[in-house]
Amino acid sequence: MSTRCPTCGTVYADDAKFCTKDGGRLIAFEPGAPRQTSPRQNTPEIAMKKVVNHANLAGQVLDGRYAIVKKVGEGGMSYVYLAHDVSTNERYAIKILSPNLSKDENAMARLRREAALGIRLAHPNVCHIVRMGETEDGLVYVVMPYVEGEILADRNNRMGVIPVPMTVQFISEIAAGLHVAHELKIIHRDLKPENIMVCKRADGTDYAVVMDFGLAKERKAGGELEKLTATGIILGTPEFMSPEQLRGKPLDARTDVYSLALMAYEMLTGKLPFEGRTQQEMMIARLRNDPIPLRQRRAGMDFPEAMEQVLLKGMARNADDRYPSTPEFGEALRASASGRGGTPPGGSGVLGKLFGR
Repeated sequence: MSTRCPTCGTVYADDAKFCTKDGGRLIAFEPGAPRQTSPRQNTPEIAMKKVVNHANLAGQVLDGRYAIVKKVGEGGMSYVYLAHDVSTNERYAIKILSPNLSKDENAMARLRREAALGIRLAHPNVCHIVRMGETEDGLVYVVMPYVEGEILADRNNRMGVIPVPMTVQFISEIAAGLHVAHELKIIHRDLKPENIMVCKRADGTDYAVVMDFGLAKERKAGGELEKLTATGIILGTPEFMSPEQLRGKPLDARTDVYSLALMAYEMLTGKLPFEGRTQQEMMIARLRNDPIPLRQRRAGMDFPEAMEQVLLKGMARNADDRYPSTPEFGEALRASASGRGGTPPGGSGVLGKLFGR
């Protein structure tokens, strides 16, 4: 008995399983028998069509495995879709490289490197990469768990300011996720509220997940990676860049500490700790000025002095003056909020002792 593609009608030998033209799963076919249709074709979400447009893949199947439901986001270099595994029905987010960049060798090298790093970042507070694939049509994609929730930036805008307990919880969880990456010699480089998803556990409680390690960079960058950076593909977000990042200096985990502290400040006050009429003035302020103290920015709010000191230390212009790791910053913030005081200079708090500092 032969097999046939229910989408395009192409007939194959009985040992074929997937259509080479559109990736559809083949069905049993006997010449002369009535034409059958795949039961999955009755489900609009995963109808099998030929892959044509990177920006409009809803209803198509990648590699005969991932049935694309809908587009959930896009950027300058990729499109992101919600998809189902046709075998397990498990949901995934599929990140697809845009057509122009898929022809760029540097962009391809960057994406493969991103996938290699992301696969190692399995942690409850990190959206890691499951696998990378490429179709016969040359469409390159990355598979990630589908994470549902509210973007932290949207929550900031909706609430105006985030209560201290919620801020401390989210910052501590983000710090834990980042530490896993830092232990692998990877830094995020583009930490910002838009890259944090607030999700719900089964019991209804919230937790934070770090998204998009696409700008992740190993501490010891080789010549190839420096070339990728020069292409303009690897960039950060100016509002949350550390001073050393703005200067183009070598980066380590402390640059993520800086961005994390700045995010905490914005969550607590609804504003950034530097002022300027333009983006350029804001950047210059971070290079030359000290942050506006927390209690000055939110006059009338009874923030503990220790919490203000923790944030100032986390946003120190000189990386050597910051907390050495994100868990130490997170623990210091938690301690200061509970009235136990922050981490003394030199990173000698609870986690500092655990890590031998």
